[in-house]
Amino acid sequence: MKESSDGFVRADQIDLKRLDEQLERHLNRVLTMEGNTKREGDDCVTSTTINNTSSKKEREDWEIDPSKLVIKSVLARGTFGTVHRGVYDAQDVAVKLLDWGEEGNRTDAEIASLRSAFVQEVAVWHKLDHPNVTKFIGATMGSSELRIQTENGQIGMPSSVCCVVVEYLPGGALKSYLIKNRRRKLPFKVVIQLALDLARGLSYLHMQKIVHRDVKTENMLLDKSRTVKIADFGVARVEASNPNDMTGETGTLGYMAPEVLNGNPYNRKCDVYSFGICLWEIYCCEMPYPDLTFSEVTSAVVRQNLRPEIPRWCPSALANVMKRCWDANPDKRPEMDEVVSMIEAIDTSKGGGMIPSDQQQGCFCFRRHRGP
Repeated sequence: MKESSDGFVRADQIDLKRLDEQLERHLNRVLTMEGNTKREGDDCVTSTTINNTSSKKEREDWEIDPSKLVIKSVLARGTFGTVHRGVYDAQDVAVKLLDWGEEGNRTDAEIASLRSAFVQEVAVWHKLDHPNVTKFIGATMGSSELRIQTENGQIGMPSSVCCVVVEYLPGGALKSYLIKNRRRKLPFKVVIQLALDLARGLSYLHMQKIVHRDVKTENMLLDKSRTVKIADFGVARVEASNPNDMTGETGTLGYMAPEVLNGNPYNRKCDVYSFGICLWEIYCCEMPYPDLTFSEVTSAVVRQNLRPEIPRWCPSALANVMKRCWDANPDKRPEMDEVVSMIEAIDTSKGGGMIPSDQQQGCFCFRRHRGP
């Protein structure tokens, strides 16, 4: 088939039979790759259809169908996005929207970093299946088909927005639940139940070679029966076989292990340390180090062995779990499956609540303390 000098092709020089064979082979390859079947009643496929089909990428197993998602009211706002209520395929869901800001609001490096974090979160989360891990439903990586439901109808979202869709948990964040109970505290049985849920979820993650790296009560959600489920895998990653490959200050102040604060290599034991802080927080319904600055906490935790003060009436078995988990030496911290066994063995039939019977309501134990 030759092209004339003016750019047109002469019809009498077109090998129609050969062209049909080429198109048929091309179409078969496209249909096989896309996993589609030919629709009944289609008598012909034009070259335009072929080109459109071949330009579509194969859908990842974690990708949702954006046309089935309706995004509603805002549940929470963060630095890079928002969490909304939503409905996906008739199921109540929570939708985490991340705005990449490709319209010029962020640099290319920032956008690349956000993309990487999104892909990493999805890659970790979609493979997990445990009653104490928030159920991952799906995600989409930039789609003009996203819609937000408003009182005046639906509005479209820019293609720079991606989202993660997970089960909706009506109990909200564990941190909010603890704040609500700050004055009256929690019954000891409830403390142990919450602690066990979190410990079992972390034990499962570690068995899957996943290090969460941001264990804190704000990232733990409650369902309607008050079961704790781990959420937010934005900084989680597969544990490196060489600890030297995992460095950097990743996490949240107050929960970060000394080796993380110090920029030293670390492993899954950084989650164990964070769990120890969360366990203290669940028991006391207080936030760790509320009056200290970042530099003060960093210096005191690393150099002076600063830890939250354990109330004197805390049962020794529970206090022992806290102390072992937040030991300065990662090698001395227990594995999470051992933590589960230690908490399961705690007797909840003899009280052990935050407020002893001879103590007035309220707690006066939260002052600066230089050591466990």
